Amino acid sequence: MRIGIAGIGAIGSAVAQALDRSEISGCELVAISARSEARAEEFNATLKTIVPCVSFEELATKCDAVLEALPPQMFNAIALPVLGAGKTLIAMSASQLLGREDLVELARRTGGRIVIVSGAILGLDAIKAVAVGKIYEVKVLTRKPPRSLATAPYVVRNGLDLENLTEAVCILRGTVTEVAKEFPANVNVAAALSLAGLGADLTRMEIWADPSLVFNTHTVEVKSDSSDFSMSIQNRPSNENPGTGRITSQSVIAFLRQMRSVMLIGT
Repeated sequence: MRIGIAGIGAIGSAVAQALDRSEISGCELVAISARSEARAEEFNATLKTIVPCVSFEELATKCDAVLEALPPQMFNAIALPVLGAGKTLIAMSASQLLGREDLVELARRTGGRIVIVSGAILGLDAIKAVAVGKIYEVKVLTRKPPRSLATAPYVVRNGLDLENLTEAVCILRGTVTEVAKEFPANVNVAAALSLAGLGADLTRMEIWADPSLVFNTHTVEVKSDSSDFSMSIQNRPSNENPGTGRITSQSVIAFLRQMRSVMLIGT
């Protein structure tokens, strides 16, 4: 399978290097897209095999599957050509798929696929399972160190001072749809959970700034007709970007390995 990577930040670079080291059987890195030729050259210097840096449109034509690891505002620029070409889009910006039935319909028409990997959250398999029956409630609580929220546009716009907090403070609560409008870069976890379960308009979310934390923490509470459960995960930051969990890129690698595996584990 020919793999392309759009964006070579913390997630894209980790997956690219795993492919370059032949750690993902049956998959080959054939092209990347970077913010500049200079950045591509710098990154290629870390690989055993140089890969071409191409446009998003070329990425869509050259590859069978493309990993989207871009800032949220650039999502459409890669999603449209990849799905338009009938290829598989591995989307890390899950928040950008909320309310995007047009992209689902485009994939349906062309034979493309949209894949949302587990990323920084656990339990998507359980959410999908209880969704076969009746889900009554899903709530997501995201707690982060204040410094990781201090520059968020919502925080800046509302003049929220997070620097000298002595206790946890809820920054925003509402539906995933509502929170995603204010924190598009911080709701990918909740977006994935909502797409697997009740939908973004019915899934509740809270974002907290917690000075007692070192790592980002996500807690999910679910009530359904088949089971009630809660899950919590505390993510270690990646070496490249403290704002991105190490497990996020590892979940992409695990997904790609599963695509060619003769034994599948989990739903």
